[in-house]
Amino acid sequence: MITRMYKLVLIALLLIPSFAQADDLIMRRIAVDFPETMTTLQASVIAQGYRVSRVQRVDIGLTSSGYDTAEYRLVFMARPDQMDLIETKHPDLIPFVPLKITIFAEGNETILVTLNPLKFNEFFPDEGLGDLFAQWEKDIVEIFDRVQSEQ
Repeated sequence: MITRMYKLVLIALLLIPSFAQADDLIMRRIAVDFPETMTTLQASVIAQGYRVSRVQRVDIGLTSSGYDTAEYRLVFMARPDQMDLIETKHPDLIPFVPLKITIFAEGNETILVTLNPLKFNEFFPDEGLGDLFAQWEKDIVEIFDRVQSEQ
């Protein structure tokens, strides 16, 4: 049986190279500028039944460190009923929720990217969460599709 710490270390190691592997990501390039896409993304998250629990401005930290950067945010989203289930029955999953979508400007376009939730199956195969991870993947794809189609 894999210990909780071992799972966390494995997932941390997985996240580093995952940005180089397209199969591990869900990504969309939106041909609209950042502010409009950000507004549409948040509305799409809500329309999908999730709550936007927080928006973190990454660009401020980068700029204060001396980097010249475009707009860059992390959008945290969750369904309260799922969070309750995770907290009570699957506490090992807590470090990975709420789900996160990275949104950043690239010229006149905006990029949306997130880790495919199906990757969690590799680290929690015995937890019986495959259906939940598949639902998260489906929801994220629908959110990204909605953002792309409404632009």
